[in-house]
Amino acid sequence: MAFTDHIEALRWHIIRSVIVIAVVSIAIFFRIEWIFTHIILGPANDDFISYRMLCKFGKMMHIDALCMETLKIRFQNNELSGQFMMSFSASFMIGFILSFPYVFWEFWKFLKPALKQSELKYARGIVFWSSLLFFIGVCFAYFLIAPFTINFFANYQLSPQFENIITIDNYYGTMSDLIFGLGIVFELPILVYFLSKIGILTPAFMREQRRIAIVIIMVVAAVITPPDWFSIFLVAIPLILLYEAGIIISARILKEKKAKEKLDW
Repeated sequence: MAFTDHIEALRWHIIRSVIVIAVVSIAIFFRIEWIFTHIILGPANDDFISYRMLCKFGKMMHIDALCMETLKIRFQNNELSGQFMMSFSASFMIGFILSFPYVFWEFWKFLKPALKQSELKYARGIVFWSSLLFFIGVCFAYFLIAPFTINFFANYQLSPQFENIITIDNYYGTMSDLIFGLGIVFELPILVYFLSKIGILTPAFMREQRRIAIVIIMVVAAVITPPDWFSIFLVAIPLILLYEAGIIISARILKEKKAKEKLDW
């Protein structure tokens, strides 16, 4: 195919993806009030399931930090069209999350013709695994990281004279950053797979850079969580496990390459 033909094919993949996201987002929009109140604002309520489950687990393990403080959050909207525009933004965010498997499938359909038959053999189920990792990251952020983050910052006071009155834009921005960010970060094994396939990453390089990677992961975890060691490790440990899984994946790809080269020789 000529370069313009590739662009045309990509254009239609993008168009179909946008249509699906738009359809799902419109369906979400008609229920956005309920969704915003019970789902997006869920971690801002004392009866959120994560607070109850974490506190029960904390009492069993004698970890007091898991029983978080009572939330005292007041929200405000400081723009005339703020709530109306927020309903569109939230609908699109949830629409994209729910449409992710289809969007990735379209992306995969565009890339698939460029791969050899032997490469396709080891890429079976990639849409399923990519979607699963993405949703695990989203749930991890929503049910674990968001409650810790919101509870800490909502209850933090520089002085008793100051009251935390949070704008809905700020709250929504924090939630969307956490959810999208960790959803994408959990795609690390898939990224490692492709980079190893084209020879950019090797298991030796990843092992050599393990210490640097762990430091970076700890810094990222410290930035997106409250400044206590339990919360930092709660985020860092899954990310470190993902990095170690990436090393295993890269090693497997290298082993397959060497076996193929030996057969060709």
